Amino acid sequence: MSNNNILAYDFGTGGIKASLFDETGACRASGFDAYDTFYPESGFHEQSPEDWWRATVRSTRLLAEQAGEDAMKGVCAIGISGHSLGVVPLDAEGKLLRNRVPIWSDSRADAEAREFFKKIDEVRWYETTGCGFPPGLYSVFKLMWFRSHEPEWFNRMEVALGTKDYVNYRLTGVKATDNSYASGSGVYSLVNRAYDPTLVAASGLPESVFPKIVSATHVLGTLTPEAAKELGLQQTVQVVAGGVDNSCMALGAGAYMEGRAYNSLGSSSWIAVSSAKPVIDKATRPYVFDHVVPGQYASALAIFSAGTSHNWLRDVLCIDDYVQMDALAEAAGIGAHGLFFNPSLAGGSSLDATPKIRGAFANLDLRHTRGDMIRAVMEGIAFGLRGALDSLRALVPVAEPLTLVGGGAKSALWRQIYADVYGLRVVRTEIGQQAAALGAAAVAGVGCGLWPDFGIVDRVTRVINQESPDAKPAAEYARLYARYRSLTAHLATWAQE
Repeated sequence: MSNNNILAYDFGTGGIKASLFDETGACRASGFDAYDTFYPESGFHEQSPEDWWRATVRSTRLLAEQAGEDAMKGVCAIGISGHSLGVVPLDAEGKLLRNRVPIWSDSRADAEAREFFKKIDEVRWYETTGCGFPPGLYSVFKLMWFRSHEPEWFNRMEVALGTKDYVNYRLTGVKATDNSYASGSGVYSLVNRAYDPTLVAASGLPESVFPKIVSATHVLGTLTPEAAKELGLQQTVQVVAGGVDNSCMALGAGAYMEGRAYNSLGSSSWIAVSSAKPVIDKATRPYVFDHVVPGQYASALAIFSAGTSHNWLRDVLCIDDYVQMDALAEAAGIGAHGLFFNPSLAGGSSLDATPKIRGAFANLDLRHTRGDMIRAVMEGIAFGLRGALDSLRALVPVAEPLTLVGGGAKSALWRQIYADVYGLRVVRTEIGQQAAALGAAAVAGVGCGLWPDFGIVDRVTRVINQESPDAKPAAEYARLYARYRSLTAHLATWAQE
């Protein structure tokens, strides 16, 4: 390998993946290390920043074992993709003020959000920030919760960093964030691409607790002597600011130009589109992040139980083999003999009439088999995402093909179901589950000057599967989708009683 290698870190909820990319953009090796999430109380979802750092070191060492020490000596830059909405409080000396910190899914701050909206109109807040998740998840409200409940250390806080920003701080000693991560703070103006003074004032927090914002490609500095020693890297390695996972994944999936979109098929699933204007809609509430690519935004709609619904059924039916599940589902045929499934096992998203909606099988009778149940779950997830796609297409052009990424894209049957339900050509690329890592690598490569632009993503991406909608199944799915929507509307009404 050359002396122009890029090290990309992909921080997910369950662990970190370190990947090594060469100067052509090809991924040559990767290493993964897990860390725990702690649930001390209902709604409290916490991780340890020290665990992140230990996982960073371990995953880098695993990478070195695969790629060799010479390849690691050739690393010239580092880029990070980090899971969103994290809050890592540091004092003036840069020391952690809390051993465990809330991650994106932590919902303890609902009361603080309600208090905030006594001062700020909630719709205006959404239109300014694009924060389409439940409000209590956003960073500003978590900070307000700490101010009320843990003032003994809160008053010593200098700044609150995001997840990847804390790791960048350990790498370089620099405290900063980028636009994409800052856009999840809850006080960021998408149009102005800066913290909104009115929103900050309404929170009652000093603006100084929100880290300074730089571009994703900005070089923060080089490795500190301590970080270089722990990671086994040259101290001259440049570290760029990197970005939030949603935006890095969009870039790695090729959704970095107007209208390009991708469909992430994981535990939760979403469809995101890149555009020069944020996609804002008061009814469906797309969640919007500033893009790591200048001049673009990544806007998305999601369902919360996609892969988790499929895995739940796998466990209930005691089937260990996904190939067997696909075979049973394919034999069941389109429509699963009249069986429907709503995948709201973890509650509703902004696409639903209420977050209290829960999943259901409908029209179940004695003739239905395991294959019918599996097929209904696969189709129900596709129907749920069709709702996301339709809502986005009503607001912004969505280009074809739609790139599928994540574990759910591995199934040929499921890819064809998506193509028929969406009425779109869908593709799976060799990037697969490396989209966020490739996005982080591209940000680093452009930031350090190795690559002239983000077109490196297109140059290294190769389509390995492509499915187009078949007219007859697509027409049948259009009819079934109308029935699915009727079922969903009924379930939402029932959940509100």
